[in-house]
Amino acid sequence: MVRSRTVELEGHIIDSGMMQQCFGVVMDLDGEFEVEEFRVGKHKDEESYARMSVSAEDEETVRAILHELHQNGAHVPNPSDAELKPAPENQVVPHGFYSTTNHPTQVRYDGEWIPVENIEMDCAIVIDPDESRATTKVLNAIEEGDLVVTDESGVRVDPPERPRGGGGPFGFMQGGVSSERPSESLIREIGETIVETKEEGGKVLAVVGPALIHSGAGDDLARLIREGYIDMLSAGNGFAVHDIERGRYGTSLGMNIETLEHPRKGHKHHIYTISEVIRAGGIAEAVEEGLIEEGVMYECVENDVPYVLAGSIRDDGPLPDTITDAVKAQNAIREQAHEADLVLMLSTLLHSVAVGNCLPSTTRVVCVDINPATVTQLLDRGSAQAIGMVTDVGTFVPTLAETVLGRVSSD
Repeated sequence: MVRSRTVELEGHIIDSGMMQQCFGVVMDLDGEFEVEEFRVGKHKDEESYARMSVSAEDEETVRAILHELHQNGAHVPNPSDAELKPAPENQVVPHGFYSTTNHPTQVRYDGEWIPVENIEMDCAIVIDPDESRATTKVLNAIEEGDLVVTDESGVRVDPPERPRGGGGPFGFMQGGVSSERPSESLIREIGETIVETKEEGGKVLAVVGPALIHSGAGDDLARLIREGYIDMLSAGNGFAVHDIERGRYGTSLGMNIETLEHPRKGHKHHIYTISEVIRAGGIAEAVEEGLIEEGVMYECVENDVPYVLAGSIRDDGPLPDTITDAVKAQNAIREQAHEADLVLMLSTLLHSVAVGNCLPSTTRVVCVDINPATVTQLLDRGSAQAIGMVTDVGTFVPTLAETVLGRVSSD
């Protein structure tokens, strides 16, 4: 017996590709669809609407199709309230709990649609009945008795759309990954976006890897921090070590950045650096003592720019500031990600993926790496407002700093 359901699509469903994606989902999962109503927006700000019937040979296939359509922004008409079940114990969610996407999401509770706060992917949704609030919680934060949303009934996902006429580097058909677009013009647009973000009171988060220091771009990132265009920094132990090593010894991983020579005992410089910072008690204490007098970490301390150094199993030392507890590091990264309006991911796959997992799809992201596979992997994780550049970070950051600070001085 053929089973069928009705779903609706609303918004810029043609320009954003939502309608095409939904058609593809049905066909890929061996279902059929029939468009029952279709109204096309005839002006740039006008939205479109489609209602279609989805059918398949069995109920299980229909449910699988509806699940995928839901992730792409389709919703069933006349939805019921979300089904809630209490968590049986700490860190344990009920069977069939709803796992979030990173798209803006609403939950129907007590007959009203309420927004889900701090949306990010792969979380549970918890309802506070006293305040009628919905928030995301990672599984290790679930507490016994939390009212957890189960199934997809009463949940609405709203993927970000790119309406016709969208401009700028994040506009429709201008995002994605490119090694062929004119780099200087794109960097200029990104620089203008940073300035505009700051003028509007937004926050910029820089996610950086050691390659930024090895390539000689550390001074330019430090300038951006000093001039107030970077509000938060996320990195690993290695980045901070090599940044401080460069200020202390003029080397990064034992190599002189200016001459590209390896001075005698240069391979020991990073270990010496770590021991000196540990002896001082931390990065801020080393700055206060005068052990650190320049560089990215120096500017973070001097300008009260918060930083998260998340550790890994391979870290030397590590520095006292490095968070070695993985769950604590995740929570610290999550706090930064939720505050960010624009994120610069600069030559670090692991830390960029960690931050990207915590970002809503509406947060603008710029990802730069010399390896195109890295950029593609990061952007494929779900941010709709992201652009990628396949280029040397040692070229990108100095040009970006020149653009940002040049525009400010000309204004």
